[in-house]
Amino acid sequence: MNRSIPLLPINLLPVVLLFLLGFPIATECADLIEKTCKKTPHHDLCVSSLQSSNQSSRADVKGLASIMANITLSNATDTLSYIQLLINQTTDSDLERRLDYCGEVYIQVVEYILPQAIDALVKGQYGFADYGMSDAGSETDSCQDKISKFKLPVTDRNKLVHDLAEVTEAICKILLKGG
Repeated sequence: MNRSIPLLPINLLPVVLLFLLGFPIATECADLIEKTCKKTPHHDLCVSSLQSSNQSSRADVKGLASIMANITLSNATDTLSYIQLLINQTTDSDLERRLDYCGEVYIQVVEYILPQAIDALVKGQYGFADYGMSDAGSETDSCQDKISKFKLPVTDRNKLVHDLAEVTEAICKILLKGG
C-alpha cells in the first residue's frame, strides 16, 4: 500500500510562503521596537505608539525616531486645536489669558520647533533633532505651569506631548551614539 503525503493546494503556497517569510521580519521589527523603547523614559508609550504605525514594520532606528517625531507633531497639533477650542469657550478672563499663552507656545511647537526637528532628523542632524525635541517638551511644560491652578483636560494632553517628545529625544540620543 503506497501512502502519499498530502500536498498543499498550489493556490495556498504563496500565502504560506508570505506568512513564513514575513514572520521573521515581524519578529525583528518587534525586537527593534522593544530594544529601542527600553532606552526611553516612557517604555510603554514608546511601544504602543510605534506599534500603532504600520511604517514601523520596515523601519530602522532612524525610521522609528521619525515615526515618533511625527506622532509628537500630530499630538501637539491636536492639543493646539483643543486649546483654541477652550479659549473660545471660556468666560474666565484669567483662564483665557493663560490659554492664550499656551496657544502661542503650541503655535511655536507645531509650526517651527517640531518641523525643524523632523527636518534635522531626516538630514541626519541628530543633535539638532534632539535639541528640538527637548525644546518642545520644555515648551509644553511652560504651558502647563501657566494653567496648573485650573483643572483642565488639556493637562493630560500637555503631558502626552511632553512624554512623546521625551521618547523621541531619547531615540535621537541613540542615533547620536551611532545606534
